[in-house]
Amino acid sequence: MRASQFFIATLKEAPSDAEIVSHQLMLRAGLIRRLAGGIYTWLPMGLRVLRKVENIVRQEMDRAGAIELLMPAVQPFELWEESGRGPKYGPELLRFKDRHQRDFVIGPTHEEVITDVVRREIRSYRQLPRHFYQIQTKFRDEIRPRFGVMRGREFLMKDGYSFHASYADLEREYRNMYDTYSRIFTRLGLKFRAVAADTGAIGGTGSHEFHVLADSGEDAIAFCPASDYAANVELAEAVAPTRVGAGETAPMVKKATPNKTKCEDVAALLGLPLTQTVKAIAVMAEKEGGSEFVLLLLRGDHDLNEIKAQKVVGEFRFARDEEIIEALGCKAGYIGAVGFSGRVVADRSVAVMNDMVCGANEEGYHLTGVNFGRDLPQPETVADIRNVVEGDPSPDGKGTLELCRGIEVGHIFQLRTKYAEALKCTFLDEQGKDQVMEMGCYGIGVSRIVGAAIEQGHDERGIVFPAGIAPFAVAIVPMNYAKSETVRAAAGALHAELLGAGIDAILDDRDERPGSMFADWELIGIPHRVVVGERGLKEGKLEYKGRTDAEATMIAASEMTAFLKKKLCDG
Repeated sequence: MRASQFFIATLKEAPSDAEIVSHQLMLRAGLIRRLAGGIYTWLPMGLRVLRKVENIVRQEMDRAGAIELLMPAVQPFELWEESGRGPKYGPELLRFKDRHQRDFVIGPTHEEVITDVVRREIRSYRQLPRHFYQIQTKFRDEIRPRFGVMRGREFLMKDGYSFHASYADLEREYRNMYDTYSRIFTRLGLKFRAVAADTGAIGGTGSHEFHVLADSGEDAIAFCPASDYAANVELAEAVAPTRVGAGETAPMVKKATPNKTKCEDVAALLGLPLTQTVKAIAVMAEKEGGSEFVLLLLRGDHDLNEIKAQKVVGEFRFARDEEIIEALGCKAGYIGAVGFSGRVVADRSVAVMNDMVCGANEEGYHLTGVNFGRDLPQPETVADIRNVVEGDPSPDGKGTLELCRGIEVGHIFQLRTKYAEALKCTFLDEQGKDQVMEMGCYGIGVSRIVGAAIEQGHDERGIVFPAGIAPFAVAIVPMNYAKSETVRAAAGALHAELLGAGIDAILDDRDERPGSMFADWELIGIPHRVVVGERGLKEGKLEYKGRTDAEATMIAASEMTAFLKKKLCDG
């Protein structure tokens, strides 16, 4: 490829609405252009990156035994009604009517469609297992699309679905996909972690997320350096502590704490450690025929994990001021469980505390020396409802937890029979009886990977792409290309030789200043650069510089192709 025949659209500055590094650099490097909120055109340079990611994903999925197909982006809404997911999915599901007033959706995912295909085509256990996948554009109507391709409304996704005659076989394929995804992200040249995760809106049982490690990541990951344990903070277990101390040692006393509504401020005023305080969080839990006022108790230095709490109390929302006043007689900030006769859920760390400090259910006052059994009943429910913190024991008992940030780029689920049962996707077993199929679901955010790779790999000059997904592996930059026949001939010969060796190279034959050409290729993130100049050619040498190298190196022109092949293999 010659630069004059390609389309290079670099910018000196990123638009002001580009919030994170990947968004800024993708715009500046001419990889994408915004069409509407969360919707982007992939320009030729960006499309090359996207296709390279896609090809690696496809190669490894095929190697793992999955079969590629392509399903419609437009889906009849009646399928979503049949699965029961339509009313629950929310406004992210883009709905519309055709000219006959029939309801359709733009697919955000394809569990319903693939299940419909399989229930029509597969009848016997002899046809199982099957694993189908596609690489296709999806649409989710995000309320606030942001961060470029990291949280767009339209995106490219690899979604795969497996069907099985038994749960044991689903577990086998789940492990196959875990290993396959690990190979994919390794080949992509990314630093990543697989973490146990919540199944969320997709549903099912077992679930793992694959995160590219980056400080800008939206997700917090808990991991143990001394073992293989890793989990999304939403799911990471806070191990139950053992009781410390001899029990109650102080009487319960009401103390004035004017304008002190936060545990940190109360602890500072009373001269007590924050770990002795208890925060009460009032929620309204859904129940048949209405809702129930529930108090969640956490240690003052801990934060509520809403996903864990929902698994204990069911769907809930935070109580409004008027509901708190009606139930406890005071405003939030001074509430506590003493004297409250309703349902109380205490975090594990609270259940073993002595001489607690908590709200007195009276504005401007807190109680000290509060103890279970004497001042208030033992909590009806004790559960893990908090986020883990650094230093917590690892749930596998092999060390302590540390936290890092990650960008989710892949997710695998054991769906079990959630969709197959709803859509009556069955097969005849060896005895000729109808059985519901077991299902797995496996997704990779193909376009998101490009943004995540840039968040992980960049410097002050631009993008630092892994070699496997850079738009070109090598940029050949000739000096005085238009004026020097010697340079033109040498650059053209090297370009042809590299292409013949299977090396994806671009020859910059534009009439630009050297500094401008260097800046473009560094911004775009090309891993290897070769400069062809008359001075070097007189000595039979070419100048080589890797994207992250501090200095250039002179290499014999006759050895450059072999040198680059070795660099690419080593990379």
